[in-house]
Amino acid sequence: MGLTHIRTPKNFVLEERLARFGTAIEERPEAYAGRWAEACWPLGSGHAGGAHFDAVHLDLGCGKGAFLAESARRAPQDLFIGMDIEPICIAYAAQRIVEDGLTNALVLPRGAGALGRIFAPGEIAAITLNFPTPYPKRHFAPRRTTTVDHLLAYRRIIAAGGTLTLRTDSQPLRDYTLIQLAAAGYEVLWSSDDVRREHPDTPASEYESRLAAQGATVWGVCATPGAEPTRDQIAQGRAAEQSLMAYLPDDLESLPYVPLGMEAAVTNLINRRRREAARERA
Repeated sequence: MGLTHIRTPKNFVLEERLARFGTAIEERPEAYAGRWAEACWPLGSGHAGGAHFDAVHLDLGCGKGAFLAESARRAPQDLFIGMDIEPICIAYAAQRIVEDGLTNALVLPRGAGALGRIFAPGEIAAITLNFPTPYPKRHFAPRRTTTVDHLLAYRRIIAAGGTLTLRTDSQPLRDYTLIQLAAAGYEVLWSSDDVRREHPDTPASEYESRLAAQGATVWGVCATPGAEPTRDQIAQGRAAEQSLMAYLPDDLESLPYVPLGMEAAVTNLINRRRREAARERA
């Protein structure tokens, strides 16, 4: 999932790229709700299980498609769907799918708000959120992909025993997500302070590869829908939609790494504290 808007590369003609790799893009996904596994089955592939994919996986905020394509390559019996609102990301992901010859992957130019129209209840076996924008300020908290309200929407389309997995370079977002998962009635299967070390076989997204090279640790959590949450649980989750700065240590200047998307907020708070300390000394 992109954390910033993607810049258009030199000599990159978006419309031409979308048209050239359009076979991997579904422009009218609402028409397939409830029948993705059958409708997208690649004819002539000889799958022993019948004319449908075994399971449907969703990469929500798929970026340029590295994680999506590698996941599809490893599990040809399953269908992998990527969603993103950035047209450039859709173009790149579609290109990767086509050039890699994948017949079990496609991308949808849609955002999370369309999930209920695109997928039927219980249709998705697994949802992955790779490096979503953290939106650290409290004012923008509702935009985070792991708010209790978003998690409630996801659980409507996740199959029984299905999973939701978050990977991020932001410990604050992971810790915030743990609270929201509890509020939305999820059961945590695992929570990791170093996903790459503890789950080394997981495909890497573009952001993970780039940020890991800069010294980032990948934090993560995997959960499955449990009992339906109570109104009090949901209310508590909404009340906890505070600034992600609350999840950082007091000594911000000692942080070895600042999560992508939180740099400005951390810098502003450090400068504010320095000014306050200077006034106290004056």
